[in-house]
Amino acid sequence: MKLYCLRHGRTNYNDLGLCNGDPFKPVYLTAEGVKQAEQAAEALRDKPLERIFVSQLPRTQQTAEIVNRYHQVPVDVIPALNDIRSGCEGRSVADYQSAIAHDPLHAKVGDGESLFEYKQRVMGFLASLEERSESEVALVAHEETLRVIYGWMKGLDDHSLPKLRFENCEILECQS
Repeated sequence: MKLYCLRHGRTNYNDLGLCNGDPFKPVYLTAEGVKQAEQAAEALRDKPLERIFVSQLPRTQQTAEIVNRYHQVPVDVIPALNDIRSGCEGRSVADYQSAIAHDPLHAKVGDGESLFEYKQRVMGFLASLEERSESEVALVAHEETLRVIYGWMKGLDDHSLPKLRFENCEILECQS
């Protein structure tokens, strides 16, 4: 299966530098985020997508809705693709990064999860793709998700994952 994986468009929380893993918080695409999603939609316009997978967070669903204008395919909401539970909901990303700096792969804050735990969650979803019949799908998720997928795709050591960076609506192409 060919995967087109992209990070959601820019959000109000991106602008404020805040953490969000709660699907019920009002975190939505900004005008810039909508424009980024429209550019991603154009880039994917001629791809024969058969399905789009998204997390439960509204920003991924908004991005997918824009991408799907050219495809009109089913959109599946997958809780395993939700953003990492940072344990810092609504707090600054800088605070979160500072709290895990001593071990970015294994450290976690409060009731949050580590990047390693998050990786296991995402890898479980990727393994489930082997049972699917589609040949080309899109996946709209989060920067942490793209870190895991890129690491898996390139065979990177887990300790490389925290260093990876992906822009809003950046598209990764890979085979599952």
